[in-house]
Amino acid sequence: MSWVIALAAGALFATGTYLLLSKLLSRIIVGLGLIAHGANLLLLGSGGEPGAPPILDGAASGPISDPLEQALVLTAIVITFGVTAFLLTLAYRSWTETGLDEVEDDVEDRRIASRRQR
Repeated sequence: MSWVIALAAGALFATGTYLLLSKLLSRIIVGLGLIAHGANLLLLGSGGEPGAPPILDGAASGPISDPLEQALVLTAIVITFGVTAFLLTLAYRSWTETGLDEVEDDVEDRRIASRRQR
C-alpha cells in the first residue's frame, strides 16, 4: 500500500472521529462520511499496486489488480450514500421539530458533567 494512501486514510479517520465526537448533527454526519471515505481508501490501497488490466488475451504477463476490493468499495459507497441520506433526513426532522442542530444531553451526560464540576 502506498504511504500517501495510508496517510490520507489516517487523516480522514482522525478528522472523522473528531467530528463524530461533536454535539452538532451536521458535524456528526460529515464525520461519518469522512470515516467511510477513509475505509474506502484503505480497501482500495489493500488491492495492491495497479498492473495490467484484468481482461487479458493470453497468459498473464505481469501482476494484475484484484477486482474484489473494487467491488467492496462500490458496495460501501452505495451503503454510505443510503446511511447519509437517512441521517440527513433525521437531522432535518430534528431541526424542524426543535429548531436546534445539537444533540441533547442524556441522563448519563448530565451525571458526568455534575461530577466534573465538584
